[in-house]
Amino acid sequence: MNAFTLRARWVLPIDVPPIAGGYVSIADGRIAAISAVDPGTGPIEDLGDVVLLPGLINAHTHLEFSTLAEPLGVRGMSLPEWIRLVIGDRKRGDRDAASAIARGLRESLASGVTTIGEIATSPAGLYTSAAAAPATVLFQEAIGFSAGRVESVFGEVERRLDEAPHPAGISPHAPYTVHPRLLERLVQLAASRGAPVAMHLAESREELELLASGSGPFRELLEERSMWDARAIAPGSRPLDYLRRLAKAPRSLVIHGNYLAADEIEFIAQRRERMSVVYCPRTHAYFGHEPYPLAAMRAAGVRVALGTDGRASNPDLSVLEEVRQVANRFPGVSPADALRMAMLDAAEALGLAGDVGSLTVGKRADLVAIPINAAHADPYESVLESVGEPRCVWLGGNRL
Repeated sequence: MNAFTLRARWVLPIDVPPIAGGYVSIADGRIAAISAVDPGTGPIEDLGDVVLLPGLINAHTHLEFSTLAEPLGVRGMSLPEWIRLVIGDRKRGDRDAASAIARGLRESLASGVTTIGEIATSPAGLYTSAAAAPATVLFQEAIGFSAGRVESVFGEVERRLDEAPHPAGISPHAPYTVHPRLLERLVQLAASRGAPVAMHLAESREELELLASGSGPFRELLEERSMWDARAIAPGSRPLDYLRRLAKAPRSLVIHGNYLAADEIEFIAQRRERMSVVYCPRTHAYFGHEPYPLAAMRAAGVRVALGTDGRASNPDLSVLEEVRQVANRFPGVSPADALRMAMLDAAEALGLAGDVGSLTVGKRADLVAIPINAAHADPYESVLESVGEPRCVWLGGNRL
């Protein structure tokens, strides 16, 4: 690949201060230089009034729902009620996972997303057949609540992990769908493979009720599905018990964490290098959850990345819109910090910070150019105030 240089009104490297009228040089698909002056090597393309920044990272999504025109159910419904609708959607005779995944990959790229943390329930080939697609970490989903299913589910996940492209991960779905013995086996498998683990945890009040007393709407749902196993949850359990198991993985992502208690937040903070939380702002709002404990997480030092979740609970896959939601809801979070949550923080959560998440020499040249109002003095705010899709997206230095 020939070397070339891009110039923009603003360059936002994310890990260092913004550069007005900056230059980014690319060679062999990697970032070769970042400068405030003309590097004097190779042809230069002046992109005009845009902010040039790293490709956005969606740390958590479910692309299998990407053909849904709108979220399932109604705003404010309970999570168990919504899961019943998800089960029904998965049983639709006209459901086409391949088309949904392909559409989700296209939508992601169009919105400037170049890296994805995907909860995978379909063959890996459906993610790798596209001519151009975001780099995707496929977390192989595992569901098995009864002790009798531990071995069969473990074997299936191990097989799918073998078939998935590197890097790949494992997703024990949630406390109400994964037997503790299965979780321990999967964490051991992850440790042996150096694979990350992602688990939905502390997502709803109904989940906390099930863990604490073995009762409530989730038990009713499991009994309906003939999945209930009274031995799977010890009385008085809580998310902390699952965090202790996840902490044995080489890297773990706590998906949602809407109802983490103070000691659970501190537990994650103490393991910042290997444990992160993924916040999905619009999905959180869709279910009408209590205020998200982002301020407490940030104060404790928890790394928080952003995700869209899937179209079953979100109208689209725009990570930039999630960034805007954070900046609007939390006055203590600056536009710069909100963007970092969808870039470098997300890359670190997925274990990819050595390759993506910032415009740093040597990293993969995944970039996005967002048109802005040239008169705006703050490049971070100008990105959040931008309208429409990015002007350009580059994957590994290739302009799409």
